Amino acid sequence: MRLPRLMQTSLLAISLSAMAAPAAMAHETHPTFPTAELSAEASRPAPNDLVVARLYVEASGSDNAAIARQVNRSIATALETARGYTSIKTQSAGTSTWPVYGKSGGKIEAWRMRSEIQIESRDSAAISELIGTLQNTLAVSQISMQPAPETRRKAADEATVDAIRVFEQRAALISQAMGKRYRIHRIAISESGHQMPIYAKMRAAPMMAEAAPAPLEGGDSTISVNVSGSIELLD
Repeated sequence: MRLPRLMQTSLLAISLSAMAAPAAMAHETHPTFPTAELSAEASRPAPNDLVVARLYVEASGSDNAAIARQVNRSIATALETARGYTSIKTQSAGTSTWPVYGKSGGKIEAWRMRSEIQIESRDSAAISELIGTLQNTLAVSQISMQPAPETRRKAADEATVDAIRVFEQRAALISQAMGKRYRIHRIAISESGHQMPIYAKMRAAPMMAEAAPAPLEGGDSTISVNVSGSIELLD
């Protein structure tokens, strides 16, 4: 027998209500526990075993083509010299040319061109020697010391383990003080690091009659890891 449409709708509403009731009751009876927010930090030193240096040549004159040849020749010679050091990674780092205007500001009186190369290596003795050689024709823009990627990752991994242990110790301390058990509710891990500052200052080239190794002192960088989150205090 076919039921009237109104009765069908009522029966459907009753069925849906009956299905939703257990879920609502389960939600209402689900226990909620107090939470505690906490954080922990740990640091590890990372040797600055990677040297990164930028060197440049700059020239100016009224003949744009002539200064381009001069600058390009100096860079080509520097790159050729650097290729003799197999432990050093070398790459071009950009070239720029701009006009030099007269006092009135309306007429171009000369052109200036600057070109840079970047070298990097974990072989501090070799790169120190190369920097000294290149300073016969190029100027040093900057020299920085930093951990190599694998060195930094190793220190970060060790600091992460340390920070997690401290987090667990604090969580246990809190739960014991409250006379309860605990479980981790949320956790987040972040990393930071302090890089050594630039050592070399800009200087005009050439300034050295003979090549001399550049003095380098690596030191350490501090890699820090922070672990933050919350715990639930159980009965």
